[in-house]
Amino acid sequence: MTAARRALVVVDVQQEYFAGPLQIQFPPIEGSFANILAAIDAANANDVPVVVVQHRMPEGAPVFVEGSAGWALHPEVEQRLDAGTKRLHKVYGSVFAGTGLAEWLRERTIDTVTIVGYMANNCDLASVVEAEGLGFAAEVLSDATGAIDLANEAGRVSAENLHSTLMVLLQSNWAAIAKTSEWIEVLRSAEPLHKSNLVVSALEGRAAAASA
Repeated sequence: MTAARRALVVVDVQQEYFAGPLQIQFPPIEGSFANILAAIDAANANDVPVVVVQHRMPEGAPVFVEGSAGWALHPEVEQRLDAGTKRLHKVYGSVFAGTGLAEWLRERTIDTVTIVGYMANNCDLASVVEAEGLGFAAEVLSDATGAIDLANEAGRVSAENLHSTLMVLLQSNWAAIAKTSEWIEVLRSAEPLHKSNLVVSALEGRAAAASA
């Protein structure tokens, strides 16, 4: 099995997600944030490149206005950054759109991005889907991400159902889903994480429905 050449991509761990309208609801943010920090520490200890991404919006936007308190990285993330950390700002959902990240990864022969951070239902999802078209394998640490309750003209969904559905969806095609502790265990060996595929997931889904 080919070794994974990884980079840890820390997506938008900014203060907007700890209070206010975008506060993460599931998994509870205390746990997901602790796992994000654990992933950063493990990456640093194992010489895995770390990319820290910050979303920014123009003056007058309701959230993520550059320089505002909500735009700032959580201080415990900030204090873990060093000269080797790649810092990026983005204005779209995907960490790849307009940032030069894909080129930076290719220059370092990195073929796998491990996604942690916020939100599972927005920037994490967009980043994983774009990774496929750019030729990168993707991993998502499910307990180091988070989702929010949503309601609009199309309906409503709880953060828990949304997060669970997204993890199953991503594992079926776009990304290998794992717990942070599982990911840390494979760092030294560079072993790739297991990812299902759409056919296997469909057959297992049909079997689960039949036995319900």
